[in-house]
Amino acid sequence: MKIHAIFLAFVMLMPTLASAESSVHIVDGDTLDIDGVRYRLHGIDAPEAGQACAGSDGSNWACGQEAIRQIEELTYGKTVQCDARGQDAYGRTLSVCTADGVEVNARMVETGMAWAFRKYSVDYANLEETAKQQGIGIWQAPTEAAWDFRAHKWDASLTDVPDGKCPIKGNINRKNERIYHVPWSRDYGKTKINVSNGERWFCSEEEALSAGWRAPLWGK
Repeated sequence: MKIHAIFLAFVMLMPTLASAESSVHIVDGDTLDIDGVRYRLHGIDAPEAGQACAGSDGSNWACGQEAIRQIEELTYGKTVQCDARGQDAYGRTLSVCTADGVEVNARMVETGMAWAFRKYSVDYANLEETAKQQGIGIWQAPTEAAWDFRAHKWDASLTDVPDGKCPIKGNINRKNERIYHVPWSRDYGKTKINVSNGERWFCSEEEALSAGWRAPLWGK
């Protein structure tokens, strides 16, 4: 009985893992869904889907879409495992994920496709410094970090919303799916809201999620 109790205690202390070979859906460069559970990659912040970054040749490139392509290449057709490190304010599970044994969080930073999110963790700070020295990905030229990009997009959108306070668009598509678009979303500008059809505006992502809307999914 004593050995059994020790075994149960060990199991309860083990990190929770989710794994999948084919049910991975990409939300953006640092968020993915596995079997209906949304995982936010711990310690990193990737460019937003609609974000452009400065290139070494002076032109802009679609770093947000490239980050999505990168995480697709890392995960699709692979066995993906994600641990559980609590939840963020949006109800997403904070996690370190691996794909066939390769850590996704670390690979996104070391290839220059995500920033180390030092506000919350310095786990990937050294990898970020190396990528910065190499001038790869988002480090080709000075560019706006994802958190600043989100803040600026939010502030700019407030001038065009009905109440001047709640800029998140709660759209209902042709499949009757309820999808919300934040101001930094790729499709935000072309999304129209018709409140007579049940569409609405939200003040926060938490509010949209609680009302039954979801974020758009990218990738395959």
